[in-house]
Amino acid sequence: MSTYSRRDFVKAAAAAGAGLTLAVHFQGCGAELPGPPDGVLAPDAFLRLGGDGIVTVVIGRSEMGQGPTTGLAMILADELDADWARVRFVQGPAAKAYYNPALKAQMTGGSSSIRAGWLPMREAGATARAMLLTAAAERWGVEPGSCTTDAGTVRHRASGRSASYGELAAAAGLLPVPSGVPLKEPSEFRIVGQSLPRLDNADKVRGAATFGIDVRVPEMVYASIERCPVFGGTVREVAGEGEALAIPGVLKVVPLGDAVAVVASRYWQAVKGRRALSITWDEGRAAGLSSAGIAAEQDRLLGAGKGRVARRVGDADVVLAAAGSAVIEARYDAPYLAHATMEPMNCTAWVHDGRVEVWAPTQYQAGPGFVNGGGARGAAADAAGVATDDVTIHTTFLGGGFGRRLESDFVTEAVRVSKAVGRPAQVLWSREDDIQHDFYRPASAHHLSATLGPDGLPTAWRQRIASQSIIRNWVPRWLPDVAMNLAGVLEAGVDPSTVEGSADNPYAVPNLLVDWRELSLPVPVGFWRSVGHSQNSFVTESFVDELAAAAGQDPVAYRRSLLQGDPRMLAVLELAAERSGWGTPPADGRARGVAVVRSFGSIVAE
Repeated sequence: MSTYSRRDFVKAAAAAGAGLTLAVHFQGCGAELPGPPDGVLAPDAFLRLGGDGIVTVVIGRSEMGQGPTTGLAMILADELDADWARVRFVQGPAAKAYYNPALKAQMTGGSSSIRAGWLPMREAGATARAMLLTAAAERWGVEPGSCTTDAGTVRHRASGRSASYGELAAAAGLLPVPSGVPLKEPSEFRIVGQSLPRLDNADKVRGAATFGIDVRVPEMVYASIERCPVFGGTVREVAGEGEALAIPGVLKVVPLGDAVAVVASRYWQAVKGRRALSITWDEGRAAGLSSAGIAAEQDRLLGAGKGRVARRVGDADVVLAAAGSAVIEARYDAPYLAHATMEPMNCTAWVHDGRVEVWAPTQYQAGPGFVNGGGARGAAADAAGVATDDVTIHTTFLGGGFGRRLESDFVTEAVRVSKAVGRPAQVLWSREDDIQHDFYRPASAHHLSATLGPDGLPTAWRQRIASQSIIRNWVPRWLPDVAMNLAGVLEAGVDPSTVEGSADNPYAVPNLLVDWRELSLPVPVGFWRSVGHSQNSFVTESFVDELAAAAGQDPVAYRRSLLQGDPRMLAVLELAAERSGWGTPPADGRARGVAVVRSFGSIVAE
C-alpha cells in the first residue's frame, strides 16, 4: 500500500515534462497486478506474502464505506494465522479471478461481499498456511502435522524451533499448491468476529486515500457536461460555442450526441464554459412526462385485470370476494429516489496508443457483456472502439455507491471526452447533475386488501404492485425467463427486485396473493440500496400495523401471533421488544412503532 502523498504527486508530475508517462500507485486504486516476483508466496489471486512478512490481500470488491477491504482481509488472515499488524490490502484489477461468485461478475452489490467471499478467502488463507507448514517441516526434517502456526509464525514445539512467515515465504512459494485443505472450526477463529481497526482508516483520516475525485494524471484536463434536462433527449443545435471558448482555460467544446462537454484546464473553467452555451434539444418520448401522468398510469395498472403472480398461497381472490364490505383496503405510494452519493459521479479516462486506462469509483468493474454492457471495462471498450483486453480499470475508493455506481454512464462519458481531446480527461458531475441524471429507485404504487378472522388475524391478503423493472434495463433477455423461489411460485416474467419484501412476506396468512404490473416509462431506474425491500418492506409492515389496529391488538403481539412458524424472525422481534421496553408507557409526547424485516440474508427489527 503506497503512502504517496498528493503533494509528492504534484511535484513529480510537474517534473515529468511533456510526453513522459508517470506510473503512480494511488492508495485504493487497482491496476493490473504483475505476476509475483521470486521469493513471494502467491498461491492464488488473493494473497501475496513476501520476505518482509507483510501479508497483502488482493480485494476484488469495491470499498465504499461498508468495509470489504477489512472484512475480507480478516477472513483470509484468520485461516492463514497471520499477524494482523502485518496485514495490508490492495485493490484488485478488473479480472475474472475477482468475479463475485454470487453475481457472476466483478461487482459489489446485493449485500454479497462477505457472504460470497467467505469461502474463497478462507480457502486462500488455509492453502497458504498449509504451504508454509510444509516449507517449515521440510526445513526441519519433521512432519507438517507436528508443527503449528500462530500470529505469522510456524512453530515446532517438540524442538522449540520457529520461523516467521517471511522467512518461509520463498521456499513455500516453490511448493505445489495443494487442494482441499481443511478449514478451521468456528471455535478456532482468532480474528473473525473481533472488532479491529479498519485497514483503510488511517489513510482516509490523513487524506492519503484516493477517491475518484482525487485522481490526478499528468496533462489531465477537466470536463463539465450539459445533458438534456428531459430523459432520453438529444442535441439539436448548439449556440454560444465562441463565447465558451473565449473563457480563459476553456480548450474545446465536444458534442456527444446526447450531451455537450466543455473541456478546460480546470474544473471551474469548464463549468463557466458550459454555462455560456445555449443548447436546443430534441426531447424524445419523455417530453411532457409528469408526476400526475405517472400516477394515472399506476392507477390504471392497479385496476387492470390480473398481474404476473409473484406468490400465491390458497385463493385470496375468492376469500376477498366473499367478504364484501368487511375487506380492509390501503393504498401506498413510494417515489423515485436518487442515490445522492456523498462523492458526486466522476471518472478519469485516458485513451492512448490503442489502449484505455480508466480511474473510476465503480461498483462494477467487469462482467459478461450481456449484463448492462459488461461493467466499466465493457463500457470503456465500447466507447473507445477497442477490445476489452485493451482496457485497464483502476478502482478508486468510492465516496458512497448504494447501487448508483453499478452503472457505467459516467465511465462512457470520460472515455468519449478523452478520445475527442487526445489527453487524460476527468469528467466531474455537479450535485445538480447528480440528482437530475440518476438511475432512480423506481417509483411504485401498491393496493392492498385483507380480511380478518374471528381472532383478528388475516385470513386473506392481496397486494398489487405497479412499478418499473430494473432487470429489464440491466439484462432484458433475463426478464421473460427469470425464476426465483420466494417461498412460493414466482411466475415467469416477474422482476424479483420489484417484489422482494412482499413476495417473501413472512407472516402466516392462509390465503396470500402478490402480483406485479410492469410500468413502462422512459425514466432511468437502477438498483438503490436494499432495492425492493426499501419500499415493499415499508408497505408490508405498515399494512400489518393497519390490520392490528383494525383488530384492536398490540402491534408486537399481533406480529408474534403471525410469526409462530418463523422462529428466527420471532426471536429478533422479541429481542427488539425487550430492549425497547415495549409494553411500558412511553414518555409524554413520545410513541413507539415496530417493524421486523428479512432482507438479503439478515433479519432486522426496530
